[in-house]
Amino acid sequence: MTRTSIRVRVGTGPRRPKGWLVVARALTALATVAILLSAMYLVALARDLPDTSSLATAPAGTAMTFLDRHGRVIARRGDSAGTTISADNLPEHLVDAVLAVEDRRFYHHFGIDLIGTTRAALANMRAGRVVQGGSTITQQLAKNLFLTPDRTFRRKAQEMLLAFWLETRFTKDEILALYLNRVYFGAGAWGAENASRRYFGRGPHELDIGEAALLAGLLKAPSRYSPASDTTRAAVRATVVLDLMLATGRITEEERLAAASAPIRVSRGSSSPGAGWFADFAASEARTLLALHAPSWEGDVVVRTTLDVDAQRAADSALTRGLADPDIARGAANGAIITLDGAGGVAAMSGGTDYARSPFNRAISARRQPGSAFKPFIYASAFEAGWSPADRMVDEPVSYGSWSPANWENRYEGEMTLERAFARSSNSIAVQLAEATGRAYTLRLARRLGIESPMENTHSLSLGAYEVTPLELARAYVPFMNGGRAVEAHAITRLETPSGDVLWARDTSPGPVVLADRVVREMDQVFAATVRYGTGRSAAVQGREVRGKTGTTNGFRDAWFAGWADGLVTVVWTGNDDNRSTEAGSGGTGPARIFAAMMTAAPVITLPEGTPPAPATDPDRLARLLSALEDENLVSTAYEESPPPAPPASEPSDDPIAGLLSRLPRD
Repeated sequence: MTRTSIRVRVGTGPRRPKGWLVVARALTALATVAILLSAMYLVALARDLPDTSSLATAPAGTAMTFLDRHGRVIARRGDSAGTTISADNLPEHLVDAVLAVEDRRFYHHFGIDLIGTTRAALANMRAGRVVQGGSTITQQLAKNLFLTPDRTFRRKAQEMLLAFWLETRFTKDEILALYLNRVYFGAGAWGAENASRRYFGRGPHELDIGEAALLAGLLKAPSRYSPASDTTRAAVRATVVLDLMLATGRITEEERLAAASAPIRVSRGSSSPGAGWFADFAASEARTLLALHAPSWEGDVVVRTTLDVDAQRAADSALTRGLADPDIARGAANGAIITLDGAGGVAAMSGGTDYARSPFNRAISARRQPGSAFKPFIYASAFEAGWSPADRMVDEPVSYGSWSPANWENRYEGEMTLERAFARSSNSIAVQLAEATGRAYTLRLARRLGIESPMENTHSLSLGAYEVTPLELARAYVPFMNGGRAVEAHAITRLETPSGDVLWARDTSPGPVVLADRVVREMDQVFAATVRYGTGRSAAVQGREVRGKTGTTNGFRDAWFAGWADGLVTVVWTGNDDNRSTEAGSGGTGPARIFAAMMTAAPVITLPEGTPPAPATDPDRLARLLSALEDENLVSTAYEESPPPAPPASEPSDDPIAGLLSRLPRD
């Protein structure tokens, strides 16, 4: 009998898997979850993508050509037949230059250049900052067509999805045509056709290699490299593009040397970096005028505007250089300039420092507290009530209930004339004057001159606490310069067909009288004192008679200079878009110096035909005005400390003084 032994394993359970197998299973599970989450995220992104159904390679419509007051081209808006680049007729030199500098592997990738993206990422990691971009032309087109410029991961992911869509929907040549027709080249020029004619006076197919390199070089930073603002910097950038064209085999060494040595002549007469903001403003006005006065017209339009290219270049240069100088900017990252002529025509408009980065027009849309730049309306109201620059008040601490306004750094100078109080920008005397003559009258006068933003009859009105736009303030200052006439701010003088037929022309009749002659003369005296020995000394320009007023708000958040010289009223604002305080920036330190820089380079613009000259001296004018007021029982001969309250009025017919001024004879 054979004995069989049975071995029993005691204390052992199921065999455990090896360690690598556990890791592999975990990684597989994580990968599966990651794929599912990514798919869900992509679905969510796809649902949120903008509508692409209406995209066309060459949209047509009414084209507007904007000319400045001297007939120089400043911008074009819209596309009409023959003004876009087609996929079957791409400009060779420009395409070579753009591909060399923007996307050298354009014809070899599927919308995303993995090699270029990796190369850019490594370069940025080595530098510790962004020194290279990895976006392809297709990605840039997707962003320009459909997305915002926000730098977020979500926006970048959507950009990549749209790039894939574009590559499946269009050919490479069609994508390139779309890109060239829509990209921004600086100085208000959108699209290669407009940019080529803007800078060189001819189409992109007629450009030589050097000119094409200059245009392609603008794409990295249109405002920075624009030859309209800095020809040297633009030339250096064009040389970089030529080197890249040589390195990628698109031109020969001989062609590079010839292009680099040939002078490039840019049409300065049609170059204006800040014209983008003005063109947007004028385009909106033109569309409204066409709808009202030529609703049946469907062709192209020539828009004759009030802009002066020389004044615009002076404004752009002064603002850009001023904000780049720490001693002038004092912590202000942005600013705006608006310039009006004596009839209210916009001669220059800079809505910021870089239109491509921020098309938001601060000159017409930013509402900020004017601070002491509001004081002229207080003084003009007081002069209408019988005060004069020679009258005296005491600069001292004052209180009205719980409200105790203070001077800057709590400095008080005691008794002084109103001229000196205005020039030195005394808060104390401005408040006392407003309370003595009546804030309601100050509010009415501000409305009469052109301030339309909401304001209330409160103590803080005296210190410019209610927000206004630079354009509003400039419009309200024009009557101080043009002899007391109200104006409507405008950008267009005439609309024409390409053949010269007039579709609409602006009425050049002078506006209504809103300030008496005596008030204009006395305000001119205090404005001059501000620049001569007051807070606006930095605005003085040798050889020019400058008038103006500074303004600074609490916490140094806003700084202003508003004034005029030689037929141009100019308002300068500096500050920060997020309302952060500056580094003690005041109207007399930054904006006044920017104003002086601009007016030094700006042309002299005479008052337009039909605008009355500054009135002659008339010592009896006030007596006649007061007599007329008494006859109509509107005021008493004795001015009370606190006139009866009157509701604010926005219509001139509600203002008795405005009504009388319109009826009194003009000398």
